[in-house]
Amino acid sequence: MDSLWSDSEARASVERYAQQGVGEDLALRVYTTRLLGGDPKLVLHGGGNTSVKTSLADVAGDEVETLCVKGSGWDMGDIEPAGLPAVRLEPLRRLRALDTLSDEDMVNAQRGNLLDSAAPTPSVETLLHAFLPHKFVDHTHATAILALTDQPDGADICRDVFGDRVALVPYIMPGFALAKSCAEIYERSPQVEGLILLKHGVFAFGTTAREPYERMVDLVTLAEQYLADASPKPLVAVNLPQQLATPAAIAPALRGQLAIETDGVEGLHKRFVLEFRTGAAIRNFVDGADLARYSQQGPVTPDHAIRIKPLPAVLPPPAADDLGGFFDRATAAIGAYRQAYNAYVERNNTDAATPKTPLDPSPRILLVPGVGFFASGDNAKAARIAADLYENNIEVIAAAESVGTYQSLGEPDMFDIEYWSLELAKLGSAVEKPLARHVVAITGAAGEIGQASARAFRAAGAEVALLDLDLDAAKKIAGDVGGIAVRCDVTDDRSVAAAFEEIAMAFGGVDILLSNAGAAWQGRIGEVDDAVLRQSFELNFFSHQRVAKAAVGIMMAQKTGGVLLFNASKQAVNPGADFGPYGLPKAATMFLSRQYAVDYGADGIRSNAVNADRIRSGLLTDDMVQARAAARGVSEDAYMTGNLLQREVTGADVAQAFVDLALARKTTGAVITVDGGNIAAALR
Repeated sequence: MDSLWSDSEARASVERYAQQGVGEDLALRVYTTRLLGGDPKLVLHGGGNTSVKTSLADVAGDEVETLCVKGSGWDMGDIEPAGLPAVRLEPLRRLRALDTLSDEDMVNAQRGNLLDSAAPTPSVETLLHAFLPHKFVDHTHATAILALTDQPDGADICRDVFGDRVALVPYIMPGFALAKSCAEIYERSPQVEGLILLKHGVFAFGTTAREPYERMVDLVTLAEQYLADASPKPLVAVNLPQQLATPAAIAPALRGQLAIETDGVEGLHKRFVLEFRTGAAIRNFVDGADLARYSQQGPVTPDHAIRIKPLPAVLPPPAADDLGGFFDRATAAIGAYRQAYNAYVERNNTDAATPKTPLDPSPRILLVPGVGFFASGDNAKAARIAADLYENNIEVIAAAESVGTYQSLGEPDMFDIEYWSLELAKLGSAVEKPLARHVVAITGAAGEIGQASARAFRAAGAEVALLDLDLDAAKKIAGDVGGIAVRCDVTDDRSVAAAFEEIAMAFGGVDILLSNAGAAWQGRIGEVDDAVLRQSFELNFFSHQRVAKAAVGIMMAQKTGGVLLFNASKQAVNPGADFGPYGLPKAATMFLSRQYAVDYGADGIRSNAVNADRIRSGLLTDDMVQARAAARGVSEDAYMTGNLLQREVTGADVAQAFVDLALARKTTGAVITVDGGNIAAALR
């Protein structure tokens, strides 16, 4: 591992933060924290922590000795000074004299001594930083060091590798007891540069910001050299079927199997979003003949358990010519996992005074030999984090197995971490939005209604896939709202199939389809060219059938129901002059929506449509507005507000109607108008 310290960048950091009123100590603390946090082999997604002891002015203007320590919710890779809340140091040091201190009292003491009561909650390892005497203290979960500590003889290996440069700390759950133990062990060997916390991570410390950072680099380098020089043994591969199914072919069914039906609400499921990962290192791991042994030892460092659970589920390899058999065996494996998880909770949930509420038993990681692994989460971000953490687990476990035998924490320790209230607090307690955990695919996403719908569904908590022939335009919208862009020609079977495979790869499946793509062809129906009529039917009817068929295939594999939404038109029931080429296929699409409601209602798939009118979008261009207004002898504004309410209807209004229909769990076969009031286009 190379040191990334730069004198010029360190000075620039000090100068930059000085303009914000931040002192040199804290500025350098931010600088080296970012150096550590920028390396995924050291920390991932909020892991690790750092601190600096300095003097700051309190509200009265008095200089106070403080500990600036990483706060909950901040990531070391992009931390700012606000992410290192200042805590009065002396009151924290006095806590060491106590024999015991509950987690709740510890957090209360830390928050009660903040210089700024609005600052984030200090790290759960704040007392460990406070009890050590050093000015700068760094803590990481370095991959190479974990590969050494996570062994049956990890302590002996660490003594051989690091000698007297570090002191070893037996595993203790983070908190007051660990902080006291680390301070006592350090004081018995005050010459050490750091502490190795077995099966947990590493601390380095020093008098300057640079010193512990480069000590951390040196210690990790020693571990890396040991692993490289130890004549590593490769993992032995298992025999696999000759032809394996693709990830996209199995993802929807696996996603459906992970979903949990909500108690007391028929047909409502707690869904998960999936993230798929593969590659040479991942395949080497999941294809290993001993996968069932080394994957079932537990996480490489305890705080991973909260996001990926203590263990992954191991599925069989999916033979392409026996997908039915694979799904049956996968269902059995996931069912067995849930039973085992519930038994694990029952065995360890023994504190009658404060019993823990069991978490859902679905696995967060699915290992699939021959393919890779799927990570699941409440949303796409959570699934990505879980996937990153498990990739880190794969790297550590493979390295440990290459030089010895991987061994994690014992089951009681894993349970204590997974159900630790302070650890669970990292995930937050925000109420989920109504469409959280849902994936929506929107065709014609670059148009006015498509863009508005993308924003509306994201605001409701859904993950969005934006499908459009103009990929650059879709990417821009995806970047604005937070989603993925997929190039899709809805008039082409292969393009649609490829687009939905891409969505399945990105999120695991689809729950809601908004079939929105369309265009308005004009012409007097007795005179219009047949080619124009066929072209309009291809886009305004057959494309809706094409994407709906693809979406329903995924929904049926998931077995958790779904929603089809169609952008129809008032032309379907209230034809306008010279708009037959547009209105005829739209009428067919409206009835297509109802046919899906009839044919798939028993499968929990709802199908509804919106008939909109006079929306200034790709379907009603400025030229069309001008022409229609002129034909009626009114102004453009008067034409756009020529409804019962005399209000212009926007793309956002149509988008909200689609969201409302997606949430209307007991509505299917409906067609609603969004037109400000046009009795001629009204349906029952």
